[in-house]
Amino acid sequence: MPPLWLAAPFAILLLLIATGPLLYRRFWEHHYPKFALLLGGFVAAYYCFAMPQGPLRLFHALEEYISFIALIAALFTASGGILITVGRRGSPLVNGALLATGAVLANLIGTTGASMLLIRPYLRINEGRLKAFHTVFFIFIVSNIGGALTPIGDPPLFLGFLKGVPFFWVLSALWRPWLLAISALLLLFMAFDAFVGKGSPLTAEPGGGVRIVGARSFLWLLLMIGALFVDPAIFPWIPSLQEMLHLPFGIRELLLFTLAAGAYTSADRQALRENGFCFSPIREVATLFLGIFATMIPALQLAAAYAASHAGDFSVTRFYWMAGVLSGVLDNAPTYLSVLSGAMGKFGVDIGAVGDMKAFASGMPSPVRGDAMSGIYLMAISVASVFFGAMTYIGNAPNFMVRSIAEEAHAVVPGFIGYLFKYSIPVLLPLFAAVWWLFFNY
Repeated sequence: MPPLWLAAPFAILLLLIATGPLLYRRFWEHHYPKFALLLGGFVAAYYCFAMPQGPLRLFHALEEYISFIALIAALFTASGGILITVGRRGSPLVNGALLATGAVLANLIGTTGASMLLIRPYLRINEGRLKAFHTVFFIFIVSNIGGALTPIGDPPLFLGFLKGVPFFWVLSALWRPWLLAISALLLLFMAFDAFVGKGSPLTAEPGGGVRIVGARSFLWLLLMIGALFVDPAIFPWIPSLQEMLHLPFGIRELLLFTLAAGAYTSADRQALRENGFCFSPIREVATLFLGIFATMIPALQLAAAYAASHAGDFSVTRFYWMAGVLSGVLDNAPTYLSVLSGAMGKFGVDIGAVGDMKAFASGMPSPVRGDAMSGIYLMAISVASVFFGAMTYIGNAPNFMVRSIAEEAHAVVPGFIGYLFKYSIPVLLPLFAAVWWLFFNY
C-alpha cells in the first residue's frame, strides 16, 4: 500500500483548482499545466521507483486516462459541428423542457455527448439573463444525474456493463431514484428561473422552431457511441492491443480518435464558427485531468483497500455514502469499481467474473442475517456514483467541459468553492439524503 502522505499531491491539486481561478486567476491561467504535471509527475515517480507494483498501476492509470480523453475529445469535436438554434427565448418552461430533453438524451449518447450538444443552444437562448444557477443546474441534470438509466449514460455504469451487469438491469433498477431526482431538480430550477429571471432582458432567436446546421455530424456521434462497444470484454474476437502489444490503449480508443479527426475535418464550417468552436476547453481538461488521474492513484488505492477490509461491517447505507462522497472528489468511474469490488467481496464473489456479476445484480442472499440482498448494494453504489459526480467540477468528465464552454461564452460561472458551497451542498445533499432514505436505508 502507498503511504497515506502520498495522497497529499491530490489534495494540493484540488486546492489549487479550487482557489486558483478565484484568488490568483491570471497566474493560474498561465501556469496550471506546470502544477498539474509537477504534482502528477511526483506521484508517478514514486510509483515507478518506490512501489513494487507501481509501474503496473501507472500503466492502468494511463489506460484509463487515454480512454477518458478519447471519449470526451471525440464527443466534444463532433458536437462542435452541430449548430442547434432554438427559436424561443429563455424562460422557465423552455429551459425546463430543454433540460428534461437533455436528461433523456444523456441515456442515448452519454452525459458527455448530451452536454456538448445542448450547452451552446442553452446558453444562446438565455443570453442576457444568464445567472450562475443556469450553468450549475445544467451540470446537475444533463451532465450527471440524467445519465443514470443506461450503461451508455455515464462511465461507471458502462464499466459495470463491461464487468457483466445486464444492459437493461440499469433501467429496471434505477428509474425510480432517477425520476425522483430529475423531477425535484427540474421543479426547483424552474422556480429559481421564474424568480431570478423575472424582468431580466431576454435575447430572442429568429424563427419559431428548432433549426439544425451541420446535421451530418450526428452520424459521427452515432459512430462514436457504437465505438464504445468495440471492446474485447463484449466481443471476445476483438483483439486486445494491451495484451498483444502492451499498449496503454485499445482499438476502441484508436477508433474514437480517428472518428474525432473525421468529424472535425468534415464539419460544417458555419456551425463551427457560430458555435465559437475551439480546442482550448479540451486542452484545459486534458492537462488538468492528467495531473488528477496521476495524483489520485494512491487515494483510490487506499479507498479500495479500506472498502475491502471493512466490507463485512458495511451496510447498504455505508456503501451508498462512501461511493457517493468519493465520487464527488475522485473520478466516479474508478471509484465505482473500487467500492463495488468491496461490496462483492462481502458476498464472496469476484468482480472479475462475469457470472458472479450477473448473480450479484440479480440478487444474492447476504451472509449476514437480516441484511439486504446483493442487488440493493449494486443499486446503491450505481446511484451514488452517478448522482454524486455532480457534487464538484471534477466528479464527472462533462462538468469541467461545460464550465469551460460557458466561460468561453462569457457566461456567469461559479468557481470551485462557490459551486460546492452555494449550490451542490445546499441543493444536492438534501436530495441525495432523501434518495437514501427512500431507497437505500438498510
